Amino acid sequence: MQKNYRKTLLACYLGIITQAIAANFAPLLFLKFHTDWGISLGQIALIPTVFFFTQILVDVFCARFVDRIGYRRSILLSQILVGAGLAGLAFVPELTGSPFAGVMICVVVYAVGSGLIEVLVSPIVEACPFEHKDAVMSLLHSFYCWGCVGVILLSTLFFAAFGVENWRWLACAWALVPLYNIYNFAACPIERLTEEGQGMTLSQLFKVPVFWISLLLMVCAGASELSMAQWASAFTEAALGFSKTVGDLAGPCLFAVTMGLSRVIYGKYGPKMNLSRCMIGSGILCLCCYLLASLSKNPVLCLIGCVCCGFSVGIMWPGTISVTSPRLPKGGTALFAMLAMAGDLGGAFGPSLVGAVTQQAGDNLQSGMLTGSVFPLVLVAALVLLDRKTHRDGFQEH
Repeated sequence: MQKNYRKTLLACYLGIITQAIAANFAPLLFLKFHTDWGISLGQIALIPTVFFFTQILVDVFCARFVDRIGYRRSILLSQILVGAGLAGLAFVPELTGSPFAGVMICVVVYAVGSGLIEVLVSPIVEACPFEHKDAVMSLLHSFYCWGCVGVILLSTLFFAAFGVENWRWLACAWALVPLYNIYNFAACPIERLTEEGQGMTLSQLFKVPVFWISLLLMVCAGASELSMAQWASAFTEAALGFSKTVGDLAGPCLFAVTMGLSRVIYGKYGPKMNLSRCMIGSGILCLCCYLLASLSKNPVLCLIGCVCCGFSVGIMWPGTISVTSPRLPKGGTALFAMLAMAGDLGGAFGPSLVGAVTQQAGDNLQSGMLTGSVFPLVLVAALVLLDRKTHRDGFQEH
């Protein structure tokens, strides 16, 4: 029987949406955790830090062990863990002696699942016999953006209709998405990127210059995206004086929409484009957006810079995967895991740098955003270096 890889693609789409749910649902409840359970704001600030740090540890673990465990077992485990972690938020904090400890247990559980998804869905799709895989990869990662928008909008509507006090029902409802996806991943065809024992080891990858350039690209991609995304709400409120609700919708929500649109556009027209040139153009546009948002005195122009930045960063993360994979065809799972780790490091370092500079500048968020402009600048330089290196080696990009 002919294998239906469209089922695999559907499962990966829902897997990416699951990752978006895991990353974005709990932050909507931070104030509720603070008021209901007396969790301090300092402790709450640790929740996203632990989430991303856990994902980084999972990335490193996957680079060494996921080939031995197998793709199907690992991706099924990811769905179980995210579903259990999300549903656990509804009752585990009150069953433990410390609500904060209970929340952190659930966060770690679904962060492990989210980390597995991050590492596995890209190589699963890459191993499928699709044409124009860079376009397919871009479309795949657009579902993270739509997942973010869906979590924010649907949760906001739920809270407006039923009250924030009923958030536990919503946590259980979101948990149904990964639990349903268990069936999809159990039934769909899943191939391996390389034959058993043929993939490159970490020590072999570390000896290849292209690998180091790709890691730098991914760090800059993660930092360029999340430095603006994580500060978008506060930036919108500070620049335009909007309320928190409107700030969330005008800032991170529109950012996610434009980021998703850029990935869909490349997914449709990518076969007619040169990926490296598109990424260089995106990096230049991203740099302009950061400069507009950080240097303009006009609040409307600041908002335009923030929103357009989402469009400019859209291709960076999936594009880095797509420019790297054909240059290192035997990179295997270790390559994808290390790229995911580099992206997470950039996503953790970038917003922290913006926050630190903002504080040093007397809480001037525009000064912090100006610092963020260094990431797209370095990304463009790394892309030019990668092109020159691979062209000297005789690699031809199509």
